[in-house]
Amino acid sequence: MSPILAGVMNLSEDTLPMNFKINIIVVLIMSLAIVCPAQEGDVPDYTIGPQDLLSINVFEVPELNITVRVSENGDITLPLLGTIRAGGMTRNQLEKHMAALLEKSYLKNAQVTVFIKEYQSKKVSVIGAIKNPGNYDLIGKQSLLQLISLAGGLTESAAGRIIVIRQYKNGKSASLKIDLDELMMNGKAELNIPLNAGDIVNIPVERTSDVYVFGQVNNPGYIKVKSSSQMTILKVIAQAGGFTDRARSGNVLITRRVNDKEIKLKVNVNKILRGKQEDFVIQANDIVFVPESVL
Repeated sequence: MSPILAGVMNLSEDTLPMNFKINIIVVLIMSLAIVCPAQEGDVPDYTIGPQDLLSINVFEVPELNITVRVSENGDITLPLLGTIRAGGMTRNQLEKHMAALLEKSYLKNAQVTVFIKEYQSKKVSVIGAIKNPGNYDLIGKQSLLQLISLAGGLTESAAGRIIVIRQYKNGKSASLKIDLDELMMNGKAELNIPLNAGDIVNIPVERTSDVYVFGQVNNPGYIKVKSSSQMTILKVIAQAGGFTDRARSGNVLITRRVNDKEIKLKVNVNKILRGKQEDFVIQANDIVFVPESVL
Protein backbone atom coordinates (compact mmCIF):
# COMPACT_ATOMS: atom_id res chain seq x y z
CA MET A 1 0.00 0.00 0.00
CA SER A 2 1.33 3.46 -0.84
CA PRO A 3 2.30 5.82 2.02
CA ILE A 4 -0.25 8.35 0.72
CA LEU A 5 -3.07 5.81 0.84
CA ALA A 6 -2.01 4.59 4.26
CA GLY A 7 -2.09 8.14 5.58
CA VAL A 8 -5.54 8.79 4.18
CA MET A 9 -6.90 5.58 5.68
CA ASN A 10 -5.87 6.79 9.13
CA LEU A 11 -8.24 9.73 8.80
CA SER A 12 -11.78 9.36 10.00
CA GLU A 13 -14.24 9.52 7.12
CA ASP A 14 -16.34 12.04 9.04
CA THR A 15 -13.40 14.44 9.21
CA LEU A 16 -13.04 14.62 5.44
CA PRO A 17 -15.26 17.05 3.52
CA MET A 18 -16.58 15.56 0.26
CA ASN A 19 -14.61 17.95 -1.96
CA PHE A 20 -11.43 17.12 -0.06
CA LYS A 21 -12.11 13.38 -0.44
CA ILE A 22 -12.56 13.80 -4.21
CA ASN A 23 -9.28 15.71 -4.42
CA ILE A 24 -7.48 12.97 -2.46
CA ILE A 25 -8.91 10.33 -4.77
CA VAL A 26 -7.76 12.25 -7.86
CA VAL A 27 -4.23 12.55 -6.45
CA LEU A 28 -4.16 8.84 -5.62
CA ILE A 29 -5.39 7.92 -9.09
CA MET A 30 -2.63 9.99 -10.64
CA SER A 31 0.02 8.49 -8.34
CA LEU A 32 -1.12 4.95 -9.11
CA ALA A 33 -1.05 5.71 -12.83
CA ILE A 34 2.57 6.86 -12.48
CA VAL A 35 3.52 3.68 -10.62
CA CYS A 36 1.62 1.45 -13.11
CA PRO A 37 1.41 3.50 -16.32
CA ALA A 38 -0.79 2.43 -19.18
CA GLN A 39 1.18 0.88 -21.99
CA GLU A 40 1.64 3.07 -25.03
CA GLY A 41 2.74 2.45 -28.58
CA ASP A 42 2.92 -0.91 -30.27
CA VAL A 43 1.97 -3.75 -27.92
CA PRO A 44 3.23 -7.22 -28.90
CA ASP A 45 0.31 -9.18 -27.41
CA TYR A 46 -2.41 -6.90 -28.78
CA THR A 47 -4.76 -8.82 -31.06
CA ILE A 48 -5.64 -7.02 -34.27
CA GLY A 49 -9.31 -6.32 -34.88
CA PRO A 50 -11.75 -4.53 -37.23
CA GLN A 51 -10.91 -0.93 -38.17
CA ASP A 52 -7.36 -1.10 -36.81
CA LEU A 53 -4.94 0.76 -39.09
CA LEU A 54 -1.80 -1.20 -39.99
CA SER A 55 1.46 0.03 -41.47
CA ILE A 56 3.16 -2.82 -43.38
CA ASN A 57 6.70 -2.85 -44.72
CA VAL A 58 8.42 -5.67 -46.62
CA PHE A 59 12.13 -5.35 -47.23
CA GLU A 60 12.95 -4.95 -50.95
CA VAL A 61 9.28 -5.17 -51.96
CA PRO A 62 8.12 -1.52 -52.23
CA GLU A 63 4.68 -2.61 -53.50
CA LEU A 64 3.96 -3.97 -50.04
CA ASN A 65 5.07 -0.89 -48.12
CA ILE A 66 1.54 0.33 -47.50
CA THR A 67 -0.95 1.41 -44.86
CA VAL A 68 -4.14 -0.61 -44.74
CA ARG A 69 -7.22 -0.68 -42.51
CA VAL A 70 -8.64 -3.97 -41.27
CA SER A 71 -12.13 -4.68 -42.59
CA GLU A 72 -15.13 -5.39 -40.38
CA ASN A 73 -14.67 -9.14 -40.90
CA GLY A 74 -10.99 -8.95 -39.95
CA ASP A 75 -9.39 -9.13 -43.43
CA ILE A 76 -6.85 -6.95 -45.21
CA THR A 77 -6.22 -6.79 -48.94
CA LEU A 78 -2.62 -6.50 -50.15
CA PRO A 79 -0.79 -6.40 -53.47
CA LEU A 80 0.60 -9.81 -54.49
CA LEU A 81 -1.06 -11.60 -51.57
CA GLY A 82 -4.67 -10.56 -52.12
CA THR A 83 -7.08 -10.83 -49.18
CA ILE A 84 -5.66 -12.41 -46.02
CA ARG A 85 -6.86 -12.74 -42.46
CA ALA A 86 -5.40 -10.28 -39.92
CA GLY A 87 -8.09 -10.17 -37.23
CA GLY A 88 -7.35 -12.18 -34.13
CA MET A 89 -3.59 -12.19 -34.77
CA THR A 90 -0.93 -10.31 -32.87
CA ARG A 91 1.47 -8.10 -34.77
CA ASN A 92 4.20 -10.77 -34.61
CA GLN A 93 1.83 -13.50 -35.78
CA LEU A 94 0.76 -11.44 -38.78
CA GLU A 95 4.40 -10.74 -39.67
CA LYS A 96 5.20 -14.48 -39.66
CA HIS A 97 2.03 -15.32 -41.59
CA MET A 98 2.81 -12.78 -44.31
CA ALA A 99 6.44 -13.88 -44.49
CA ALA A 100 5.38 -17.51 -44.97
CA LEU A 101 2.98 -16.55 -47.79
CA LEU A 102 5.64 -14.45 -49.55
CA GLU A 103 8.30 -17.14 -49.19
CA LYS A 104 5.91 -19.70 -50.70
CA SER A 105 5.53 -17.84 -53.99
CA TYR A 106 7.74 -14.75 -54.25
CA LEU A 107 10.70 -14.33 -51.87
CA LYS A 108 13.32 -16.11 -49.86
CA ASN A 109 13.80 -15.02 -46.27
CA ALA A 110 11.03 -12.43 -46.44
CA GLN A 111 11.39 -9.66 -43.85
CA VAL A 112 8.01 -8.27 -42.87
CA THR A 113 7.34 -5.52 -40.34
CA VAL A 114 3.84 -4.65 -39.11
CA PHE A 115 3.13 -1.57 -37.01
CA ILE A 116 -0.31 -0.80 -35.56
CA LYS A 117 -0.90 2.91 -36.21
CA GLU A 118 -4.46 3.13 -34.86
CA TYR A 119 -6.09 0.90 -32.27
CA GLN A 120 -9.71 1.18 -33.37
CA SER A 121 -11.08 -2.27 -32.59
CA LYS A 122 -10.57 -2.15 -28.82
CA LYS A 123 -11.99 0.93 -27.20
CA VAL A 124 -13.56 1.78 -23.88
CA SER A 125 -15.84 4.71 -23.12
CA VAL A 126 -15.90 6.84 -20.01
CA ILE A 127 -18.82 9.14 -19.28
CA GLY A 128 -20.27 11.17 -16.44
CA ALA A 129 -18.36 13.12 -13.79
CA ILE A 130 -14.96 12.88 -15.51
CA LYS A 131 -12.86 15.77 -16.78
CA ASN A 132 -12.36 14.41 -20.31
CA PRO A 133 -15.18 12.02 -21.22
CA GLY A 134 -14.94 10.09 -24.47
CA ASN A 135 -13.61 6.95 -26.13
CA TYR A 136 -10.13 5.68 -25.31
CA ASP A 137 -7.96 3.06 -26.98
CA LEU A 138 -7.55 -0.08 -24.90
CA ILE A 139 -3.88 -0.71 -25.54
CA GLY A 140 -2.45 -3.67 -23.70
CA LYS A 141 -3.79 -4.36 -20.22
CA GLN A 142 -5.41 -1.34 -18.62
CA SER A 143 -7.20 -1.04 -15.31
CA LEU A 144 -10.11 1.09 -14.20
CA LEU A 145 -7.87 3.59 -12.40
CA GLN A 146 -5.55 3.92 -15.38
CA LEU A 147 -8.50 4.83 -17.59
CA ILE A 148 -9.72 7.43 -15.08
CA SER A 149 -6.22 8.91 -15.03
CA LEU A 150 -6.09 9.04 -18.83
CA ALA A 151 -9.44 10.85 -18.81
CA GLY A 152 -8.12 13.55 -16.49
CA GLY A 153 -9.54 12.35 -13.19
CA LEU A 154 -12.89 12.76 -11.49
CA THR A 155 -14.75 16.03 -11.13
CA GLU A 156 -15.99 17.28 -7.78
CA SER A 157 -19.54 16.31 -8.73
CA ALA A 158 -18.65 12.60 -8.85
CA ALA A 159 -20.87 10.28 -6.86
CA GLY A 160 -19.40 7.65 -4.56
CA ARG A 161 -19.64 4.81 -7.06
CA ILE A 162 -18.55 3.74 -10.52
CA ILE A 163 -20.67 1.63 -12.86
CA VAL A 164 -18.95 -0.46 -15.54
CA ILE A 165 -21.34 -1.71 -18.24
CA ARG A 166 -19.83 -4.77 -19.88
CA GLN A 167 -20.96 -6.59 -23.03
CA TYR A 168 -20.11 -10.27 -23.32
CA LYS A 169 -19.55 -12.30 -26.48
CA ASN A 170 -22.79 -14.22 -25.98
CA GLY A 171 -24.72 -10.96 -26.33
CA LYS A 172 -25.49 -10.61 -22.65
CA SER A 173 -24.45 -7.55 -20.65
CA ALA A 174 -23.89 -6.80 -17.00
CA SER A 175 -23.41 -3.79 -14.75
CA LEU A 176 -20.47 -3.93 -12.36
CA LYS A 177 -20.91 -1.53 -9.44
CA ILE A 178 -17.76 -0.38 -7.70
CA ASP A 179 -17.73 1.64 -4.50
CA LEU A 180 -15.27 4.50 -4.92
CA ASP A 181 -14.48 4.78 -1.22
CA GLU A 182 -13.86 1.05 -0.93
CA LEU A 183 -11.53 1.20 -3.93
CA MET A 184 -9.56 4.29 -3.01
CA MET A 185 -10.07 5.22 0.64
CA ASN A 186 -10.05 1.63 1.94
CA GLY A 187 -7.50 0.33 -0.54
CA LYS A 188 -9.43 -2.62 -1.99
CA ALA A 189 -7.21 -3.23 -5.00
CA GLU A 190 -9.43 -6.07 -6.26
CA LEU A 191 -11.95 -3.40 -7.25
CA ASN A 192 -9.41 -1.91 -9.68
CA ILE A 193 -10.68 -4.28 -12.35
CA PRO A 194 -9.00 -4.85 -15.73
CA LEU A 195 -11.02 -3.38 -18.58
CA ASN A 196 -12.40 -5.23 -21.59
CA ALA A 197 -12.93 -3.88 -25.08
CA GLY A 198 -16.34 -2.26 -25.34
CA ASP A 199 -16.66 -1.47 -21.63
CA ILE A 200 -18.58 1.69 -20.75
CA VAL A 201 -17.36 3.29 -17.53
CA ASN A 202 -19.98 5.57 -16.02
CA ILE A 203 -19.14 7.86 -13.11
CA PRO A 204 -22.59 9.14 -12.07
CA VAL A 205 -22.99 12.81 -11.27
CA GLU A 206 -24.11 13.25 -7.69
CA ARG A 207 -27.38 15.07 -7.25
CA THR A 208 -27.11 18.10 -5.02
CA SER A 209 -29.49 20.40 -3.23
CA ASP A 210 -29.04 23.74 -1.50
CA VAL A 211 -28.99 24.63 2.15
CA TYR A 212 -29.02 28.36 2.87
CA VAL A 213 -27.08 29.59 5.90
CA PHE A 214 -27.23 33.19 7.08
CA GLY A 215 -26.89 35.29 10.17
CA GLN A 216 -23.85 35.14 12.44
CA VAL A 217 -21.57 32.89 10.36
CA ASN A 218 -18.38 34.01 8.67
CA ASN A 219 -19.38 32.99 5.13
CA PRO A 220 -23.17 33.11 4.76
CA GLY A 221 -24.77 31.79 1.58
CA TYR A 222 -25.78 28.62 -0.19
CA ILE A 223 -24.09 25.31 0.56
CA LYS A 224 -24.31 22.37 -1.86
CA VAL A 225 -25.38 19.14 -0.20
CA LYS A 226 -24.89 15.78 -1.96
CA SER A 227 -27.84 13.44 -1.80
CA SER A 228 -25.70 10.47 -0.76
CA SER A 229 -24.05 12.19 2.19
CA GLN A 230 -25.66 13.08 5.49
CA MET A 231 -25.34 16.77 6.25
CA THR A 232 -25.53 17.87 9.88
CA ILE A 233 -25.72 21.25 11.55
CA LEU A 234 -22.07 21.06 12.62
CA LYS A 235 -20.93 20.35 9.07
CA VAL A 236 -23.10 23.16 7.70
CA ILE A 237 -21.74 25.67 10.19
CA ALA A 238 -18.18 24.51 9.44
CA GLN A 239 -18.69 24.94 5.68
CA ALA A 240 -20.13 28.40 6.35
CA GLY A 241 -16.85 29.39 8.00
CA GLY A 242 -17.94 28.85 11.60
CA PHE A 243 -19.74 31.12 14.04
CA THR A 244 -18.85 34.76 14.43
CA ASP A 245 -17.97 36.13 17.87
CA ARG A 246 -21.51 37.49 18.17
CA ALA A 247 -23.31 34.23 17.32
CA ARG A 248 -25.96 32.88 19.68
CA SER A 249 -25.02 29.26 18.99
CA GLY A 250 -27.41 27.88 21.59
CA ASN A 251 -30.43 29.05 19.63
CA VAL A 252 -29.89 28.26 15.93
CA LEU A 253 -33.14 28.38 13.96
CA ILE A 254 -33.95 25.88 11.16
CA THR A 255 -36.77 26.66 8.73
CA ARG A 256 -38.06 23.57 6.91
CA ARG A 257 -40.96 22.79 4.59
CA VAL A 258 -42.91 19.62 5.40
CA ASN A 259 -45.96 18.69 3.31
CA ASP A 260 -46.14 22.25 1.93
CA LYS A 261 -46.10 23.66 5.44
CA GLU A 262 -43.29 25.70 6.95
CA ILE A 263 -42.03 24.63 10.36
CA LYS A 264 -39.43 26.19 12.69
CA LEU A 265 -36.92 24.11 14.65
CA LYS A 266 -34.54 25.36 17.30
CA VAL A 267 -31.18 23.65 17.73
CA ASN A 268 -28.78 24.14 20.64
CA VAL A 269 -25.39 23.72 18.95
CA ASN A 270 -23.60 24.25 22.26
CA LYS A 271 -25.12 21.04 23.64
CA ILE A 272 -24.10 19.17 20.47
CA LEU A 273 -20.54 20.42 20.85
CA ARG A 274 -20.48 19.29 24.47
CA GLY A 275 -21.78 15.86 23.51
CA LYS A 276 -25.04 16.27 25.40
CA GLN A 277 -27.20 15.66 22.34
CA GLU A 278 -26.75 14.18 18.89
CA ASP A 279 -25.81 16.27 15.89
CA PHE A 280 -28.89 17.62 14.11
CA VAL A 281 -29.43 16.28 10.56
CA ILE A 282 -30.01 18.95 7.93
CA GLN A 283 -32.36 18.25 5.02
CA ALA A 284 -32.34 19.58 1.47
CA ASN A 285 -33.55 23.16 1.13
CA ASP A 286 -33.41 23.86 4.86
CA ILE A 287 -32.73 27.46 5.87
CA VAL A 288 -30.32 27.85 8.78
CA PHE A 289 -30.34 31.13 10.69
CA VAL A 290 -27.77 31.89 13.39
CA PRO A 291 -29.07 34.81 15.51
CA GLU A 292 -26.92 37.47 17.12
CA SER A 293 -26.21 37.34 20.82
CA VAL A 294 -28.12 39.87 22.90
CA LEU A 295 -25.13 40.59 25.14
